[in-house]
Order: sequence, then structure tokens, then C-alpha cells
Amino acid sequence: MDRVDQTEDWRERHAPTLSTFESLAVEAYGHLPEEFRALTKDLSIEIADFPSDDIFEDMALETPFDLLGLFEGRGISERFTMDTGEMPNRILLYRRPILDYWAENEETLGDIITHVLIHEIGHHFGLSDDDMERIEASAEDAVVGH
Repeated sequence: MDRVDQTEDWRERHAPTLSTFESLAVEAYGHLPEEFRALTKDLSIEIADFPSDDIFEDMALETPFDLLGLFEGRGISERFTMDTGEMPNRILLYRRPILDYWAENEETLGDIITHVLIHEIGHHFGLSDDDMERIEASAEDAVVGH
């Protein structure tokens, strides 16, 4: 593709909306290995532009761009009781920090969203970086084979 074609592709585009971002995240989650998704049990994926003020303060962030995502919920080992009214596990993805990261790096937006999903789930469940790299490679294979 020549330079003019690339310019025309982007001239009329806008940054992805919250709903577009959510669609990208749901698609990325669907490509993760089933055994990995099973860790999360009824995961809810939510998109916000930035972390809430409470999260900003609780995590002692310097700027609202410091956090790309957050996992909230209970691990498998913590689910031995049948509590009622318990909220499902959820991942919050922060659109503006992810877009900022995307603009500064040589990765696709879909790859970044997949990476954040895997790392938020993986860190919560104590997976190593090597484990998460294998899961990312498996997710990439699923997308290519799709």
C-alpha cells in the first residue's frame, strides 16, 4: 500500500468508542484458551476512559494514564463458600491509557487489549510471566487460525 492509501485509510477515522473497545475486549477474551478463561468464572469485562477516583487514590497512581486495566474479584481458592449477592469477577480496561500506550508503541490495539486481559487475569491468579507469554502465543494462534 502506498503512502496516499495509508493516509486515506486514517483520514476519516476516530478513536474507538467505549462500545467498540468492549467488542474488541470480548473478542480477545474469546480467543484465550478455555482453561485460562475457566479461572475467571463468569467474568464481566467493563470499559471506562480512566480509573475511578477511588481506584486512583487506592493505588496511589501518579496520573490517570498509569493504569491500563484492573482485575477485581475472587480467586478460585477463595471461592469455597456460597456467598449470596457476590459480584462476579470483572476486568476493567481503561480506554484512554490503552490508546495512549498504543500511540507510543509498535503493537496493534487488539494485541494490547489481549495482553492487558491476560496479565490482569494472570497476575490475580499468580501465573508467571512465562505462563502468560504462552497464553498470549496461544491466543495469537487462535486469531490467526480464525
